[in-house]
Amino acid sequence: MASHEPWLLENGNLKGLSKENRHGRTAHNMSSSSLRRKSDLTLVSKVPCNCLRQLLANLQEVILGTKLSILFPAIPLAIIAHCYGFGKPWVFVLSLLGLTPLAERVSFLTEQIAYYTGPTVGGLLNATCGNATELIIAIFALAEHKIDVVKYSLLGSILSNLLLVLGSSLFCGGLVNLRSEKNYDKRQADVNSLLLLLALLCYLLPLLFRYAGASAALTADPTLKLSRAASILMLIAYVVYIIFQLWTHRQFFEAEEGLDDDDEEKPVIGFWSGFAWLIGMTVVIAVLSEYVVGTIEDASESWGISVSFISIILLPIVGNAAEHAGAVIFAFKNKLDITLGIALGSATQIALFVVPLNVIAAWMMGIKMDLNFNPLETGALALSIIATAFSLQDGNYHYLKGLVLLLCYIVIGASFFVSQRPLGMYLHESL
Repeated sequence: MASHEPWLLENGNLKGLSKENRHGRTAHNMSSSSLRRKSDLTLVSKVPCNCLRQLLANLQEVILGTKLSILFPAIPLAIIAHCYGFGKPWVFVLSLLGLTPLAERVSFLTEQIAYYTGPTVGGLLNATCGNATELIIAIFALAEHKIDVVKYSLLGSILSNLLLVLGSSLFCGGLVNLRSEKNYDKRQADVNSLLLLLALLCYLLPLLFRYAGASAALTADPTLKLSRAASILMLIAYVVYIIFQLWTHRQFFEAEEGLDDDDEEKPVIGFWSGFAWLIGMTVVIAVLSEYVVGTIEDASESWGISVSFISIILLPIVGNAAEHAGAVIFAFKNKLDITLGIALGSATQIALFVVPLNVIAAWMMGIKMDLNFNPLETGALALSIIATAFSLQDGNYHYLKGLVLLLCYIVIGASFFVSQRPLGMYLHESL
């Protein structure tokens, strides 16, 4: 197996993978495992030059080691389209397609690094890099003062995880097990639902606080202060959640015990190679994210679709396609505990970490971003969290639960599709 080849032992002796180390693989990491393609390194192992052999092995594992490798050509095409002044809608589409395999590969690389650092450091790395694509897109949108795009894209990621990903998984898993009702450990679902309700409260109060005042001008500044204070509290809650997940109550999140293939339990690249690849792919994600943010309004005008629909529906679907596919595949295999870890874990990470982090980053940049997502967006989020919590409260699943969540997502998507609000409408009202 490739993991025993000398070019993979860059950091010394490879320590064995104990049960504890395997438990360090979070469900978010394992979403990429379902899209993994095994590499045959027979020809690579015959290359006499050690450096060249190591480079070719890494290229084969990182670039060709995923079923999404067919989308990698979209990355240079997006750069060429941008440099040579092609139509901005083309740049937007190519950049979005290029982000799809990159998001999956970042998850793969964090998993590879976790094999060497152990489950705790690996879990912490995943806790910060798990939604790197959404975070980078949001930072670039903030830099261009496109606060609505930041809010829309992050809200869309939460909605897609709760309704589209979880709904598709419950529906497909229920159809596969049509004649039997399947159970799952509801403890991690209860924890994530509680944290999502905390995040919803922090989003809801600035909205209510704003509209409770007699004049928007009198409430804008206090709403901003309330949002920043709530963001700090959410970040504290997220840190406690990481401690809860990785140390004090790890057993709640260990239901995703190993895949069927033992080969998946071995690293395929070295530590320093994985670290270098992770940095390189983060840079490429940053470049493509800048293209997406810079061309989203032109794509909206060209297609006649509102920016809110593109940001809330299209961006999360395409950008997180790999993660979504992994969740559904595990549901087909009747491993719903992994699916819950992917969908609910990602939604919780965005709601409690990425959103408040952007509010704090905007504060440092002198940009007035609050947690007021406006009535339509906040209402959609509230009903989505409530519907998800009700669906998971009894610890078993069937296809009807998934169908209801999918229908909720379709209705919400339709509401944003017919919405033609101009970009920045609420931003100007809050300043």
